[in-house]
Amino acid sequence: MIIPIRKQKKGGPRGARQLSPQDVLERMGIRLPEPPEAAGSYLPLVSSAGLAFVSGQIPVRSGRVEFCGPATDEGIGRARESARLCAVNVMAQLKAGVGLERVARIVRLSVYVQCGPGFTRHPEVANAASDLLAEVFGEQGRHARAAVGVSSLPLGATTEIEAVAELKP
Repeated sequence: MIIPIRKQKKGGPRGARQLSPQDVLERMGIRLPEPPEAAGSYLPLVSSAGLAFVSGQIPVRSGRVEFCGPATDEGIGRARESARLCAVNVMAQLKAGVGLERVARIVRLSVYVQCGPGFTRHPEVANAASDLLAEVFGEQGRHARAAVGVSSLPLGATTEIEAVAELKP
């Protein structure tokens, strides 16, 4: 959701001003952390041809994996919190790598959910990340998405999210 802070008459020096993603995060009480370092032989973010590709982000907070183990129906709330933290780390990578102000649109998310064979609520878990990005970036935060169940993730994480964002020139 984009929240107008002040509307001016047409022809005014700025027109209607909208909150920046950073302003929205501050209003939500979310402080982006220093982005987690790559845990292997890859870059956490690569920009090319007007796009930023964010490598898979797991639910790391203060240097440790916050949510481990498979998602379950009984623990769906924890799995959703895990996905939301992954989305925070995606934004931290974008801020550090290209700047949040350069994000024109979140294009696509790939959401991986560690789970057993009977778990079918992957979209519900992924919605926690999708909803946060839509709240922070407004309509430009709505995206295409895949939500996939997997048997394991790096460091035992409950969720992992990779993202593609379109950049402003």
